Amino acid sequence: MLDDRGSRVLQALVEEYIATGMPVSSHAIVERSGLPVSSATVRNEVARLESYGFVEQPHTSAGRVPTAAGYRFYVDHASPAKLRSATRSRITSFFSEVHRELSRVLKETTGLLAEVSHFPAVVIGPGLVGETVRALHLVPLGGPVVLTVTVTGSGRVAQDVVRLDAILDRTQLAEAERMLAVAYEGHTVADGNLRVGAIPTDAASPPVQTLIDAVATTLGRADRATTEVFVGGTSQLVELWHDLAHVHAILAILEQEATVRRIVDTESPGTSVRLGVEIDVAGLDLAVVSSSYDAGEHGIGRLAVLGPMRMDYRRTMRIVEEVGDSLGDSLGG
Repeated sequence: MLDDRGSRVLQALVEEYIATGMPVSSHAIVERSGLPVSSATVRNEVARLESYGFVEQPHTSAGRVPTAAGYRFYVDHASPAKLRSATRSRITSFFSEVHRELSRVLKETTGLLAEVSHFPAVVIGPGLVGETVRALHLVPLGGPVVLTVTVTGSGRVAQDVVRLDAILDRTQLAEAERMLAVAYEGHTVADGNLRVGAIPTDAASPPVQTLIDAVATTLGRADRATTEVFVGGTSQLVELWHDLAHVHAILAILEQEATVRRIVDTESPGTSVRLGVEIDVAGLDLAVVSSSYDAGEHGIGRLAVLGPMRMDYRRTMRIVEEVGDSLGDSLGG
C-alpha cells in the first residue's frame, strides 16, 4: 500500500507525535525523516496517508496526528530499539540478585517493568503445569464444601473449592487427604491424576472415593488454567492519561484479573502489540505491549505494559522482551 517514501513519512510523523504530543507539520516531518524532498512533496504524501486513514487533522490549519490504523502500520513495520546501557544494567542487576520463591519474583518483576518502562505493568504467572506438589490439604468449609490447598515445590499455593453432594465427617476427610497425599506429593498434578486413576475402586468408601475423584478433576482444571496476575505502576496512570475518566476506566480494568488476561493476549506467542479497538475495550486510548517468557519447568507466562497509543513502541517492545528473557533465564527457562 505504501512505498518506501510514504512509509518513512508515516514513521517520522508517528515518532514526532510520540515525542511531542502535538499535531505534526510537514516541515517537522522533513527534519525528522531526513528525506531529500521539499515540504510540498511531504504534504502530498501526508494527504495520501490521510486518504488511507493513517493520519487525521484534528482541526483546520493544524498538522496531522496518527490514527489507530497509522499506529498499527507503524508497529507492524517497526523493530525494537536498543536500550540505554543504564536501563539494560538495571534489568541485569535486578535478576542477578533475585533468588526468591516464584510468586515473589513475579510480583517484584512487575515493579521492575513499571520502573524501567514508565508504564503500568502486568506479569501473569505460568500456572501450575509441570510443577511438583509438595503438600496437599483438605479444609472443610461447612456443609458439603471442601477447600483444596495445594503447595508446589516452588512455594506457590493454589486454592480450589470442591462442592460435593454429601457431607463427609472428619475421619472421611482425613482418609481422603491421606490417599491424595500419597498420589500427588512428590509428583506433578498430571502424574498425580494418573495415580488417582489407578486406585482400586474398593480401596475407599464411596463418599471418600467421590471426594478423591472430585479433587482430581478440580486439580486437573487448575493445572491447565491457574495463573497468578500481578499489577504494578498504577501510580503512573494520572501522568499518562490526563482525562480522569480514562484513569478510572484503566484502573477498573487492572482490578479485574479476567479482563487483564483478556487484554494482554495470553494466547499469542512472542511479542504482541494491541491497539485501541483491537483490545475490545470501548472508547479507550489504550495500547498493550506484551511478550511471553519461558519459566522452564513452571511453564510459559506473559508480561505486559499498558499505555496510551502515543507511546514509544520501539523502546517499550525492547524493554518488555528484555525483561521477559531475563525473567525466563532466572527461572530456568
